[in-house]
Amino acid sequence: MFIDEATLHVKAGKGGNGITAFRREKFVPRGGPSGGNGGRGGDVILEVDTNKNTLIDYQNRQLYQAENGKNGGSSNKQGSNGASIVLRVPPGTLVLDAATGELVADLTGEPGNDRVVIAHGGRGGRGNAAFATARNQAPHFAENGEPGEERELRLQLKLLADVGLVGFPNAGKSTLISRVSAARPKIADYPFTTLVPQLGVVRVDNWKSFVMADIPGLIEGAHAGAGLGHQFLRHIERTRVLIHVLDVSGMTGRDPVEDYHTINRELAAYNERLASLPQIIALNKVDLPGSEEIAEQTRIALEPEGRALFAISAVTGQGVPALIAAAAEALEQTRAEALEAGAGAEEEEEPPVYQPPRAPRAQPWSVHRAEDHTYVVQGKGVERMVAMTNLQHEGSLRALQKKLDRMGVFDRLRAAGVQDGDTVRIGDLEFDFVEEEQLYERLERAAMSRRARREQRESEEK
Repeated sequence: MFIDEATLHVKAGKGGNGITAFRREKFVPRGGPSGGNGGRGGDVILEVDTNKNTLIDYQNRQLYQAENGKNGGSSNKQGSNGASIVLRVPPGTLVLDAATGELVADLTGEPGNDRVVIAHGGRGGRGNAAFATARNQAPHFAENGEPGEERELRLQLKLLADVGLVGFPNAGKSTLISRVSAARPKIADYPFTTLVPQLGVVRVDNWKSFVMADIPGLIEGAHAGAGLGHQFLRHIERTRVLIHVLDVSGMTGRDPVEDYHTINRELAAYNERLASLPQIIALNKVDLPGSEEIAEQTRIALEPEGRALFAISAVTGQGVPALIAAAAEALEQTRAEALEAGAGAEEEEEPPVYQPPRAPRAQPWSVHRAEDHTYVVQGKGVERMVAMTNLQHEGSLRALQKKLDRMGVFDRLRAAGVQDGDTVRIGDLEFDFVEEEQLYERLERAAMSRRARREQRESEEK
């Protein structure tokens, strides 16, 4: 079954947690912290497999998740990294972000353009040994692992072919590709026999060959969704040369000249580049009675177009070798022009394989008031910092508070109008805001109360 579209939900592995541990060994009285770091989460990778020509593997299953990193261990043991998952796709696969439609990667299978990391695994959390400083030689907190990247993707397959066959249904395209290659599409005497694109390798001689694509028949309005061909128009976007097959038998009652102009209008409406591709006209079915006169009339009508015309019979092979030789020559010419155009281009202008960028350390964040009257702090960096904090440990919470204060989060909250006791949400963390001055006042009152009680006890003892 030919499947050229699929939707995937990919999730990279979470980084392993760092741990809190201390050396407890005989004769090592000041062992110090020894909590190891967590391992890195696995990536999700797309890789071209030249043995595949369809996306059927991704038709049913939609969630693909890499392995999480392992937690760190005592004695500064590093947790093992999570295994990456490699998803294999056919050459010519486009990877799009399902939410934005942004092109993530175009995997043509060429060297350097056959593999892409589409979701990076989270880094491992640091153990308490990593937080030891001269002022804090025995930290009692560690860091959680970073969550892995998660995204929704849409895959589209654009077949990689050098020469594309276009034309109305039942014009003889499938018969032609079956004659010049080993492709064996379904052939019958009714329209839309070919329901999916067919690829075939055409050998010109012992040294030359090219890939030909048979696209299901186009009809008027195909660019807007009419018929079957609109589903596969994108498969000829990568072709360099088109062979326009026209039925000149007269058996269908159609006008070949009008068919020619209709198809070219559809190509231009879908993509202007398709209409400007080198095009060879094949007047097919000249072996049938009465076809020679129609072929001659069509030739005279289309000569002003300035395109090569060949009278052929895909069934008997008449005129086919000359047609294939002309296609090979046109293909060589387009390749030479492409090389000449690219010869003067600077090396840095070469389009690289798109790699989803890792988030920079300094990332923008914002504060706004939600409908439920909570104050929300949004930003990938600050949310990741909260996610990597062990919220069950007092030392980790204190470290988080210091980081948020240095970032100016509390100042921004005050500017937004937050009051003492209001709820603040950062990612999955919710807490009640307490003004710093009021907090210090409470701590001071508590300290004074403790001091007063101590003095009272001392006086009673005397």
